[in-house]
Amino acid sequence: MAKNGNSLDQRTFDRLSRLYIIALSTIALSVIVSQILVRKHLNDQQSDSSVINVAGRQRMLSQKLTKEIVSLSTEDSLAERILLKDKVKQTLKLWTISHQALQNGNDSLDLPGKNSAIIKEKFKILNPTFDSISNASKAIIEKIENIPPLPRSVFTNEVEIVKQNEGHFLQVMDQIVNQYDLEADAKVSWLRKLELLLMALTILILLVEFLFIFWPAAKSVKSTLAELLEAEKKAKKMAFDADELSVSKEKSIKELRALSHAMDETLLFARITPNGALVHIGKKFSRLFKFTKYNMTTNFSEILSINEIEQSVIENLIIKYKKTGWQGEVKGTTKDNHDVWLEMAIIPFSPTDDKSELLIIASEITARKAAQLEIARLTKESFEEKMSQQKVISSKIIENQEKEQNRIAKDVHDGIGQMLTGLKYNLESIDIKDIDKTASKIEHLKELTSNIIKGVRTATFNLTPPELSDHGIVPALSKLTLELGKLTGKNIVLFNKTEFNQRLDSLVEINIYRIVQEAINNAIKYADSTHILVSLSHSENILSIVVDDNGKGFDPTKVKNVKNGDGGMGMTFMRERIKYIDGRFFLNSELGKGTRVTLNIPISN
Repeated sequence: MAKNGNSLDQRTFDRLSRLYIIALSTIALSVIVSQILVRKHLNDQQSDSSVINVAGRQRMLSQKLTKEIVSLSTEDSLAERILLKDKVKQTLKLWTISHQALQNGNDSLDLPGKNSAIIKEKFKILNPTFDSISNASKAIIEKIENIPPLPRSVFTNEVEIVKQNEGHFLQVMDQIVNQYDLEADAKVSWLRKLELLLMALTILILLVEFLFIFWPAAKSVKSTLAELLEAEKKAKKMAFDADELSVSKEKSIKELRALSHAMDETLLFARITPNGALVHIGKKFSRLFKFTKYNMTTNFSEILSINEIEQSVIENLIIKYKKTGWQGEVKGTTKDNHDVWLEMAIIPFSPTDDKSELLIIASEITARKAAQLEIARLTKESFEEKMSQQKVISSKIIENQEKEQNRIAKDVHDGIGQMLTGLKYNLESIDIKDIDKTASKIEHLKELTSNIIKGVRTATFNLTPPELSDHGIVPALSKLTLELGKLTGKNIVLFNKTEFNQRLDSLVEINIYRIVQEAINNAIKYADSTHILVSLSHSENILSIVVDDNGKGFDPTKVKNVKNGDGGMGMTFMRERIKYIDGRFFLNSELGKGTRVTLNIPISN
């Protein structure tokens, strides 16, 4: 056991875990608080448009009422006069209800009745005018209903009252409408300031976390590497002392066990032979399938399922892809007969020159698969019902998928799992008796550690940015290209040719973002490119996004099954997502001339 807290022991992993949990929890809390504040303000503003519309309608109703009363006073026909009386009565009723609702509130009209002091004062000025017009109108109606054959001269005084007061009513009502509009604008302005404040607070939180969590963690890793170098120096001095070498070896074994323990606790991880026999299984895998005892002859398919058909499917996958590797979905059944769906990767590797094994790294997708099966069931019942609910269920699938351990299968595809495994077996293979080889391997371990840190940072950045939900796809892609450019040192540029700024459905936006993100990552990692251009253009019905790179390119005709989307997880990822949003996907590449990925997505105005 090391004398300080910087060695690769359980305390170090526990401390780092707590730090990262605190960091992520703080970010999540800031996002939640931001959403609560913004939604509260939006709820307060929800009725503003209704208030302004009803207030504006009052002007129209007052003019309509005046016009109908004037028409009634000039009409000689008794039938027409009664008809106009009914219109006046109906208009007066709606005008009166709206006038009272603006002051006191009305749920059916979506009017809260919460007026400012300025508006209340204006209503005090307006109410006598309103009462004069209302009383005159009611008097005309009452006279017609009580004694229909009255001459027109009977209404002269009431008509004059209405005409004299109409101008004042319109003038004050205009002031009220303008005041409502000013107050609504003030609320919007305050919301903008609130959003800026929340953004500044979030940036401050990220800065504090970098200074007090991520940077100290990086220093801790650096300190650990320094300790390994110091251990190398000590090993040279103790080369002829067998007892001291034994102590050093025991220390290395403890550190290796700590690293193995961390992998077992955080990943659905296992190692098997090419014929399917179990070599090692992680604790998380064991807990999921309630597997407590095993030996080297245990078949991996028997752990994943008690069903013979499912066992046969898993065995066939292992045999078929033991040399090339595989990524996809697998169904298992636990001992208590519960169905478990896994998104599983089979990765071939060689721990030694004369020995080969298969890495199994998986994530549980039972909830997502259950939602997919529910979609299939709904399809059989009713096409129209399926179309109305598919969006809701599919939305849950995407949301669950975005929350799944930062998309572990994607990270495995990018190499983090392989680099961790390489780090583990390089540590195991260190022979401190051979000083020269030990020094060389430690240098290699330093490079592997740097790659792992870079990969973890990249995976962290791959989380959905707030710009996507707050501002839409264009700001999110702008942030993506900017941050990836800074992170990788490559020239990544976004060019919005037609100044596209529409908001799309949230599921469409997140799928577009993930596809472009995958295309850029492929250009960074596999194409050896230095310049990447993401260009947007749109017409009335189509949004087109093109990702060009100046990398080494490839011959698509020589890539196995690339046309069917089976050329790897990345290609399948992009094709499935573009298919989900009813878009089209095109891939063009030529050796030495770079690669172009084109997306055409239908949009509606």
